[in-house]
Amino acid sequence: MEEIHEMMDSEKELLNALGTSPDISIKELLSHTQYKWESTIVRKLERLKKQQILFGPSYYLDCGKLCRNLLYKVFCIMETRQELETVVSYLKIIKSFAWVFPVLSPRKDMLITGFYSSNNAEMTSLFKLLKDNNIITDYVARASRHKRIMENPNLFGDPRPSLDNLLEPCTIPDNSYGHHSTDWNECDLAVLPYLLMGYKGTRLIEILREEKKLKRTWTYNQVSYSYKKMVENGLIKKEYTVSPFPYNQCAHFILFVRPEDTSVTQRILCNFAKGERIYKEHLLFEEWGLVECISHPVFLTDLLYKMDQIDGIKRKELYNVRSIPPEKYWLSCAPEFSYYDFDNQIYKYPYHQYEEKIKEKVESESL
Repeated sequence: MEEIHEMMDSEKELLNALGTSPDISIKELLSHTQYKWESTIVRKLERLKKQQILFGPSYYLDCGKLCRNLLYKVFCIMETRQELETVVSYLKIIKSFAWVFPVLSPRKDMLITGFYSSNNAEMTSLFKLLKDNNIITDYVARASRHKRIMENPNLFGDPRPSLDNLLEPCTIPDNSYGHHSTDWNECDLAVLPYLLMGYKGTRLIEILREEKKLKRTWTYNQVSYSYKKMVENGLIKKEYTVSPFPYNQCAHFILFVRPEDTSVTQRILCNFAKGERIYKEHLLFEEWGLVECISHPVFLTDLLYKMDQIDGIKRKELYNVRSIPPEKYWLSCAPEFSYYDFDNQIYKYPYHQYEEKIKEKVESESL
């Protein structure tokens, strides 16, 4: 294995500050680092992005504030014998499709996919339709109505942290969605997908230019007002993603855990590698908890063994993301809001349309 890139302490200070305070200005970063000039920080950040250590900014969506009805996030673990491109061509028909990670597996091709959902039963019926038509061979779907918690690494922390404290009492962060309290309009939801995807650094002028290509007639003031409105009312939250080492030198994995006592699930998620040199996201399901991490590869080597030593974890599943090069194996899509009911402020996906289009595609390709 090639030697892992090591950062200077000044770079670690810079990234720790930006990772914990994404709204911090370049000028304010001077007081949190050893750098003396704003221009030095700007150059350093650009370099860290090229090294695949710093990603962003992008924005995180509070689904509870988007509409009056409840939106879920559905994670679906799929097995397939088809080519990735074939499977993705079907997933794209489902306009609530958000992302896909192919998973390293010695025996079968696997994908972990993410969707927004306004009806979990209808969502599951689409997975069954894909299975019945041999697009996928099997699937497991899990729905969450909780907010994802993201923690950037402490770059001065341990890249191989102990897991001995997973069951210890801790302060549980608020993972509940907000409530719809602001009416959204067409300009708001036209701008929103660009911000979620971090399009061209989320620069509003670039978003406006792209919208004009689509023959939309917003003014800059309209786009700026929509942006401020979404931020001030908590619909979106700015984020940077910090990789503990250059991403192409890291392990990227998704771990599902199911304790015997579901009341301790959040404790496990919260304590997992907390405050150490690991990028972490965690999400609560009904019976399962999910931890997604970017870490030093060595941390992953004995992870399941360490988890086996912890009493109280009934089941666990580990998925190693196939991540090099990411542009070949990853796919992220901005959610589509074309069916938003602005009069009633509700959003429901037309699952029957997706079903018909999948059937039409299956039929045309079988011919």
